Amino acid sequence: MQMTMALHRAVQLYPDRTATVFDERTRSYRESLDRVARLASALRSLGVQSGDRVAILAFNSDRYHEYLLAVPWTGAVVVPVNIRWSQSEIGYSLRESDARVLLVDDAFAPIAAALKADCTGITSVIFCGDGERPVGLHDYEELIAGADPIPDTRRGGDDLYGVFYTGGTTGLPKGVMLSHANVLASSTGVIVAGDVATRAGRTLHAAPLFHGAGLAMWSIGLLLGSTHAFVPSFTPAGVARAIEQHGITDVLLVPTMIQMLIDSPDTADADLTSLRRLQYGASAISEAVLDRARNALPGVGFVQAYGMTELAPAISLLTPEDHDQPHLRRSAGRAVAHAEVRIVDSAGQEVPRGAVGEVAVRGDSVMIGYWNRPEDTAAAIRDGWMHTGDAAYMDEAGVLYIVDRIKDMIITGGENVFSAEVENALAKHERVATCAVIGVPDTRWGERVHAVVVLTSGTTITPSELTDFCRQRIANYKVPRSVSFTDSMPLSGAGKILKRELRQQFIASNAEYDDMLIDATSPTTVG
Repeated sequence: MQMTMALHRAVQLYPDRTATVFDERTRSYRESLDRVARLASALRSLGVQSGDRVAILAFNSDRYHEYLLAVPWTGAVVVPVNIRWSQSEIGYSLRESDARVLLVDDAFAPIAAALKADCTGITSVIFCGDGERPVGLHDYEELIAGADPIPDTRRGGDDLYGVFYTGGTTGLPKGVMLSHANVLASSTGVIVAGDVATRAGRTLHAAPLFHGAGLAMWSIGLLLGSTHAFVPSFTPAGVARAIEQHGITDVLLVPTMIQMLIDSPDTADADLTSLRRLQYGASAISEAVLDRARNALPGVGFVQAYGMTELAPAISLLTPEDHDQPHLRRSAGRAVAHAEVRIVDSAGQEVPRGAVGEVAVRGDSVMIGYWNRPEDTAAAIRDGWMHTGDAAYMDEAGVLYIVDRIKDMIITGGENVFSAEVENALAKHERVATCAVIGVPDTRWGERVHAVVVLTSGTTITPSELTDFCRQRIANYKVPRSVSFTDSMPLSGAGKILKRELRQQFIASNAEYDDMLIDATSPTTVG
């Protein structure tokens, strides 16, 4: 199978069905295939060869949909770039993946020239926005209009489909290599799990398409013959309006988005009765938010998906029927058809049911590996099993319960933040002697990034100065939202900082969390 197969099938069975909706633009599946074939031809005219990487830095749109199909049509590899990264992080991913062509929309066109200068492998930049084309960039629509369609290369199966960057404990993003088979195995496995998505429905893409969950929702919709509606990014008003205007049946939201949606007055005034399925994942959802959401959307079946980018991404589901059973709502559901899941000890041996261990997965959705990182790949995939780094247990009925994250990952608003990356940024400040970054409870974001800092002797600094310093080096969502200062860190016998103790100390202090948010300007002096 290949990612483009569903498009060919759609044109054969329902060519005039609406494929994409964005603002006032609507296109049928027949039109979509023609534009994809022409865009692939245009990429070929720009020198793109089979196996080359073609990156995109853009918000959601119908053109993103065409990109995800045209790149494999021409035999190349997609590289969706995180729109929330800093320019330096974006440049790193483009250089590391050796991208040859970059697509940018209106939001990122202003930095296109700088990125091209910084990434010497990029030979062409395509403007895929709706505003005025900047000088030096190719125009997306002109390229399509001037190209003759070419046949689909039909690359698929174990061929590389895309490089999807995720956070890394080393402080640098890692490129996850997913094949066509990886993505399609996961999508079909979710579909056969039951009534978790609407066949021939209308899917709204509000979660970013560079994210594994957003890509999975798109792939599932493509296989089911759905109409894909796009909003550039999530806002409660925009999502509520799109559901009402386009008769949306399915949407994927992270828990923070769900909370914002149901708390918004725009939702109270909107007609959301067309909605049938709401998928969520990427971070835990509180029972209070889930209960309020189910009450606010009584006709909607909720579906929780658990997984990770390396697994393309879902490996277990909590179905709408499961949500009706209170004892299951705190679980991650059961393994889907394409994934074999077990809980293992440090030696890789399966532990008894009910015992906590690490989640390990094997099956056709397990990634090819990390781009240019054979050692990291070997550490993650052992004897065919992908070791997730998540601690969990499984009950006698095969239901999976996630209890903690083995790695020091913080999930804030659905985004993964690795503490080492933030610590690396903080440690570059000359007045920081030692630091540790932990996740602490946050009523809005689930968790927030909190920094504990030991300053060099005799120095003074404000929390805002530290966060401003970080903001120049890492994406805004990774920047600490609160900072506390200490004279020393709790250390293990091996000299490692005991982050568990830091978290316990923070919670036991009964601190007013909001009082520690970064709006404080009082300096701290040590020594």
